[in-house]
Amino acid sequence: MSYRHVIDSYAWVEYFRGSEAGEKAKEYIEGGESATASITLAELKEKYVREGASSFDDDLLFIMTSTVLVSLTKEIAVKAGEINAAMKRKVKGWGMADSIILATAQASNAGVITGDKHFKGIEQAILID
Repeated sequence: MSYRHVIDSYAWVEYFRGSEAGEKAKEYIEGGESATASITLAELKEKYVREGASSFDDDLLFIMTSTVLVSLTKEIAVKAGEINAAMKRKVKGWGMADSIILATAQASNAGVITGDKHFKGIEQAILID
C-alpha cells in the first residue's frame, strides 16, 4: 500500500470545520494518495463525543472513502515506540498517538498533514496552520 500523505486528527477536524487550515488540508485530502492512521479514528470519535457532535458517522464514511485506512501493524507499533521514547524527551505533551501517526507516515516515506504544534520542526510534517 502506497500513500504520499498521512492526514492527522488536527487536519481532519479543520477540514470538516471548513477553516482556513482546513482549506490547506483540502488539497491533500481530496487530491488522493493520502492515508489515515487507524488511531486517528479513535481521536476523532473521542472529540466528537466530548463536543456532542452528531456528524461522526458521515465524516467517518468520508474518511474511509477518500483515504486509505492504515491499521497499526507490528512494524508501525515498534517504530512508534522508538519515536515515542525519543520525542517525549524533546517535545512537551508529545503522545503515543502522535508517534503512531508519524510511524505510519515513515512506513511509506510520506508526509504528515497537520497543524499540531507538537510536529513543528519534524521533517515529515507539512504544517497547515
